[in-house]
Amino acid sequence: MAVQEVRAFNRFYTNLIGALDYSKHLYTPYTLTESRVLYELAHATRTDAADLRAELSLDAGYLSRLLTKFERDGLVGRAPSEQDARRQRITLTRQGREAAALLDERSRDAVGSLLDRVEPARRPQLTDAMRTVRDILQDTPASIPGRGEPLLRDPVPGELGWIVQRHGAVYAAEYGWNTEFEGLVARIVADFAQHHDPQVERAWIAELDGRPVGSVMCVRDDATNATAEANVDTGTDTGRGTSRGTGTGADASGIRDETPGTARLRLLLVEPGARGHGLGQRLIGTVVDFARQAGYREVTLWTNDVLTTARALYERAGFTLVSERPHHSYGAELIGQDWTLPLREPAVPQEGTAP
Repeated sequence: MAVQEVRAFNRFYTNLIGALDYSKHLYTPYTLTESRVLYELAHATRTDAADLRAELSLDAGYLSRLLTKFERDGLVGRAPSEQDARRQRITLTRQGREAAALLDERSRDAVGSLLDRVEPARRPQLTDAMRTVRDILQDTPASIPGRGEPLLRDPVPGELGWIVQRHGAVYAAEYGWNTEFEGLVARIVADFAQHHDPQVERAWIAELDGRPVGSVMCVRDDATNATAEANVDTGTDTGRGTSRGTGTGADASGIRDETPGTARLRLLLVEPGARGHGLGQRLIGTVVDFARQAGYREVTLWTNDVLTTARALYERAGFTLVSERPHHSYGAELIGQDWTLPLREPAVPQEGTAP
């Protein structure tokens, strides 16, 4: 079934691109392949002939003939590479840059005409789907042109729901956890949305190429809630339960304690396609920095032994494993773990005083 779907998509997209290419080249003298070479020369950081051949999957002889034609037409210049005299460095001339700019303009116009047929509200859905295809099928995601550093920011409306959906989908796919887990994450997120104190509690979304690829929360953890929450741990770097784990900050009398004590790191998630580039460590560091600036004494978290990558990140950030116990949750037998990171140096007793 998957093979048939891919083949059907290929036929559809080939026909679509063929129509775009016709309009793009209607008033230019360059073939599709020639246009691709001009585009790469105008935008790529490496312009050796060997790099062009590899990037565009072109036959060496064909590329050589094409470059000879470009050189004859005054579009490119060729010279030995500064790094390796055996390689040819290809550069666009002024006329070549003008030709590439014209092609780029025509291409933008053609794609713009296509997008005019798509409702504005559905365009993000279209581009997200295209990124997904590219990320899954590309061998080296980090080499995608224009891909920069992820942006960490506050969630916008709709993204708290994204946190719930992605936690449910990712942990079901990677660990086989059932919908009990997704329901618990939904309650955690709803509690945060309704009750969090923005002075000492915060959520972050990691954005890459205009879409969310990760999340984390820093919430206030009340000692008065810890016992009540002990049996509803989420088991996923999300922390404990929903019993105001964001923290009311109030004692039994209802009087709020304005000095935060323990922060809890929750809902840490990095999309599979965005892993391996330090984003998880950056999200953890952001929580720790925020907690320190907010005046917390320590940061704690709850996770499970099966989350080996996350545990390694916590340990690298300075967290220490303080306790663990087995439990059955989300359709699996797990070993829950508590980790803690002190943010303040313990007070040193003065001479002659009790410890």
